Amino acid sequence: MYILLISSTQAEIEATSRSLLPLEKSLHPHELDIRITGIGGMMTGYNLCNHIRRRRPDYIIQAGVAGSFSDKLPPGSAGLIKEEIMADLGAEENDQFRDIFDLSLIAPHTPPFVNHFLPNPGIKAWEDYPLPLARGATVNAIRTSAAHTVMIREKYDPATESMEGAAFHYVCLMENIPFIQLRAISNYVGERDKKNWKLREAVDRLNTELAGVIQRLTRQIETINDQA
Repeated sequence: MYILLISSTQAEIEATSRSLLPLEKSLHPHELDIRITGIGGMMTGYNLCNHIRRRRPDYIIQAGVAGSFSDKLPPGSAGLIKEEIMADLGAEENDQFRDIFDLSLIAPHTPPFVNHFLPNPGIKAWEDYPLPLARGATVNAIRTSAAHTVMIREKYDPATESMEGAAFHYVCLMENIPFIQLRAISNYVGERDKKNWKLREAVDRLNTELAGVIQRLTRQIETINDQA
C-alpha cells in the first residue's frame, strides 16, 4: 500500500519527517511518502494533482494546524475532519455572505458536493478512533473580525478553520482516492492576541496523533486483506 502524507508547510510535520526512516521500517510492507503542497487551496490542489499524476496513492493523509470555532476543540486538541465547506467563495451583499450555492452558480448536490459540503465517504471507518470527528470550514484569508467569525459559525456551524481542507477533499473525491484529514488546534478563530495561541503545542499534538493515524490506517488495511 502506497500512502501519501501531505501538509501545507514543512514546519507542521517536521517531527514526522525526521522520523520517516524508522516509521517506514515499522510500516513495512507499506510505503509512506511525504510531500509539502503549499499554503491555500490553489497550491494544494495543483501540487496534489501533480503528485497523483506521477504516482497514484492508495490512500492520502492531510495533516496540519487549524483554528477552532468550538469549545469542544480547544487549542492543543486535535480532530479528524468528516466534511468540508468552502466558507468564503461567493459574494458579500448587504453585509451578508452568499456562497456559490446561494448564488445558484452551482447546485448543492453537484458531485462531489453533498448538500453544499465535501464529505469524507470513508469517515465511518474512523468513528471508533479516539479523536472527535469535526466539520471544517476552508477560507482564503484568516480574519480576526468577531462579526465575520459569527457569520461563518451561524451559516455553516463548523468546528475548524483551515486554508487547504476543501481543496484536499475536492481532489480526493474527484480522483476517487480514500483519504483522511487530521487537524490540531492552535487557536480559536478570531483570537487577536497571539500570546493566547498554542502553536507549538498544536504542532506537537499533530505529530503525535499523526503517528497513531498512520498505524491505525495500516491495521485497517491488514484487516481488510485478512478478510479477503
